[in-house]
Amino acid sequence: MLAGGRSERFGRDKLAEGYRGRPLLHHPVSRLLEVCDRVVVVLAPDAEEPPMPAGAAVAFARDAVAEEGPLRGLAAGLEAANAEWVVLAGGDMPDLQPAVLLEMLRAGVETGTVAVSLADGGKERPLPCVLRTVPAAEAVDSLLEAGRRSLRDLLASVASVVIDEPTWTALDPERRTLLDVDEPTDLGRSDHRQ
Repeated sequence: MLAGGRSERFGRDKLAEGYRGRPLLHHPVSRLLEVCDRVVVVLAPDAEEPPMPAGAAVAFARDAVAEEGPLRGLAAGLEAANAEWVVLAGGDMPDLQPAVLLEMLRAGVETGTVAVSLADGGKERPLPCVLRTVPAAEAVDSLLEAGRRSLRDLLASVASVVIDEPTWTALDPERRTLLDVDEPTDLGRSDHRQ
């Protein structure tokens, strides 16, 4: 899980912000633990480790270099992962739906692809996504060497499957999986389409 951003648009540490009675970061951690054995939270190099939900199987990794974008954070997370497949999400995605994540994992395993993402309005969303760890890490390293920093660059450079909207929205009709919090008003959104 990527949690190394600066929360510039939010104006303060959004991951510590209260959401439904808990810190925002606790929500995606809890949702991911419904489908994964362990969550790796990637932090900025100098960030303090935030408190986690009691008993949660969470490890921390750190960006090697500050402010170099999500691919740098992903490199740290993939290095710390101890699994063939990983589910990548943002620390600001509180309403991930386990059924959607499980469908993404199923599609990855069945097709043998490197990445699985969700279609949204004719586009491919970079988060959440499912990645096969070793080939994804190799691709990330190559992209970083070439000066690329975007998750979209990664999805464009590897074999990938995009789950169409009718398939994943049947599991998540309110599209809550795509909610990400960029500004304080996002915490109270009733329309969760991003």
